[in-house]
Amino acid sequence: MKRTRVLLVEDHGLVRAGFRALLEGISGIQVVGEAADGRSGLSMIESQKPHVVLMDIALPKLNGLEVLERVVKQHRNVQVIMLSMHSNEEYVSRAIRSGARGYILKDADISELELALRAVGEGNIYLSPAVSKSMVDDYMRRMRAQGSPHALTTRQQEVLKQVAEGKNTKEIAYRLKLSIKTVESHRAQVMKRLDIHDVAGLVRYAIRAGLVRAEE
Repeated sequence: MKRTRVLLVEDHGLVRAGFRALLEGISGIQVVGEAADGRSGLSMIESQKPHVVLMDIALPKLNGLEVLERVVKQHRNVQVIMLSMHSNEEYVSRAIRSGARGYILKDADISELELALRAVGEGNIYLSPAVSKSMVDDYMRRMRAQGSPHALTTRQQEVLKQVAEGKNTKEIAYRLKLSIKTVESHRAQVMKRLDIHDVAGLVRYAIRAGLVRAEE
């Protein structure tokens, strides 16, 4: 059985040792190296050829997001799962936009690590449950603070969810039992109300709002 090669990049020795112990307890995982800063991490990615990099965001020399952007450009077969103490939307959204395939908190246990590695190995994106909840909570707080000027109707949310999942107008009409013209009208209203005029922006909004999961 092919083993998943994992590189651990974390500047705190005790945290790094703890994650290594967890990783070594997961069947099918091989820890191929450790690095304590961003530059060393990039060098070890070159030499060790890991399948997955488990990496802290806050690193010396090059921070985790800078390393992530280089990995996405230079090592397309390497998947990156970010580690962080922070669960707020800003950190998570930036990491996912930059190409991270997972985002887990540093207090993760072995079962969560295993779930994350399995999800990423299957081509999906994994977010810690606490991270997903935090993103939705952040969104709801913003909407309440703004008096919900962009609140969508239930039907508009259903259409937005389908758009974010990659469905075309005909497919959405079939799934929601609506006419194509009605779907197009709802989609136009959503874009106008949110002031978002491209599909990528709608997808990001739907993820932040908790209408779809990032791996979808």
